[in-house]
Amino acid sequence: MLPFVVRLLGLASLVIPGLGFAESTAEASQPLHIDLTHHWIGYFSLVIMVVAYVTAMLEETIQLSKSKPMLLAASIIWFAIALAYQQQGSSLPAIAAFKSNLLAYMELMLFIMVSMAYLNAMEDMGIFHALKVWLVGKNLSYRQLFWITGSLVFLLSSVVNGLTTGLLMGSVVVAVGKDNPRFVSLACLNIVVATNAGGSFSPLGGISTLFVWQHGMLGFTQFFKLFIPCLVNFLLPAAAMHFALPKDKPLVESEAIHLPRGAKRIMILFGVTIALAVSFDMALGLPAAAGMMAGLSLLQFFYYFLEKSYKLSTRHNLELALFFGDAAEPNSRTEKNHFDIFKKVGRLDWDTLLFFYGAMMGIGGLGFIGYLDAVSEVLYGQFSPTLANIMIGLSSAFVDNGTLMFAVLTMHPDIPQGQWLLLTLTLGVGGSLLAIGSAPGIGLLGQAKGLYTFRTHMKWCPVILLGYFASIGVHFLVNSGSF
Repeated sequence: MLPFVVRLLGLASLVIPGLGFAESTAEASQPLHIDLTHHWIGYFSLVIMVVAYVTAMLEETIQLSKSKPMLLAASIIWFAIALAYQQQGSSLPAIAAFKSNLLAYMELMLFIMVSMAYLNAMEDMGIFHALKVWLVGKNLSYRQLFWITGSLVFLLSSVVNGLTTGLLMGSVVVAVGKDNPRFVSLACLNIVVATNAGGSFSPLGGISTLFVWQHGMLGFTQFFKLFIPCLVNFLLPAAAMHFALPKDKPLVESEAIHLPRGAKRIMILFGVTIALAVSFDMALGLPAAAGMMAGLSLLQFFYYFLEKSYKLSTRHNLELALFFGDAAEPNSRTEKNHFDIFKKVGRLDWDTLLFFYGAMMGIGGLGFIGYLDAVSEVLYGQFSPTLANIMIGLSSAFVDNGTLMFAVLTMHPDIPQGQWLLLTLTLGVGGSLLAIGSAPGIGLLGQAKGLYTFRTHMKWCPVILLGYFASIGVHFLVNSGSF
């Protein structure tokens, strides 16, 4: 038996390297890239992507989730590309390109998944509600609330999802200004501008900045060079709106602030998780998502500790009853659901995540076909990088900035660090020009329905546009060494 095994292993050692050599030879002989820009598959893919994006933009009108057309479009485009390559002899180049785009998306998705899981955990702990109660109970004037909510959302949006912070502060202004529509309208407008500006000077502030950091175009600390330009973008329109605000104080009832056990420690763990993501990237060269996943494990163990150490004494029964808004005594099933981390993950905005999958894969497909290189030659070849980045930023008032940023990254323009900072700035704050230009604006249109509208936003568009160009000028002034 043993001689047979030895002979079999010897035969395998001869065959397997031969197979590997044959495979590598076959791959080397395959075409690396096929120009499909003037092929029917290229035109077909372009039309499919445009139709899908227009359909996604009409989400509110046709009542169709924006992820549906984008997922279908991405699938059709890559099917067509793989089919074209297979007809030419091998689909391996198309498969490699698809996997490369998929890897970029997975890193983004894991990062957002952990971040939103923490935000959902903090929301369940009543942290955001406590902040709202604290602000409402301060007995501040309308003008003071205008500046405080704007300043807070400017800072918070650098580390917390812009839609979350926008809706949080929106709930504050709606609660205190329910008898003063003018205040609600101006405060919501201020929140939209402040949120988009605050999310532009941090790699954690939004999808577009995450893309730039993820692709290594800017280091983590380099984003903070945009702090002063972003601050100008927020302050200039806010200063103009200040004089249109009412001077009196709103009449509101105060409420006791209650935070359940473990709330403060979850906030600390969130900070630790962000620190892990940054250190994994800067010190070890690992994707930031690796640090975020490590932070998710810390949250899981902390919930395990809370669940096991929780004593159903009279005090804790009352605490849970207050927390869940239910006078009934909490049962073990409710408590288990409260400490289940997968419940937090399950509440992610999957429609948006799947939309970005479709957008990234679809744009990646068009880039692989060759269309984005052609666009890049026009934008960054015939125009100056500065003019190109300003125009792209203005278009973010109509098109999602994350999608635009990924498209530019796929173009691979050869521009200096200062231009990447400029692109990050313009794409971040350009969405403030229209109420529908960013997620916070769309969210507040629904939250303050009838008070904050598309028309009221348009009235202040000239001032917001002035802030847009002022921030660009300040960027060239304070970051001249980056060009």
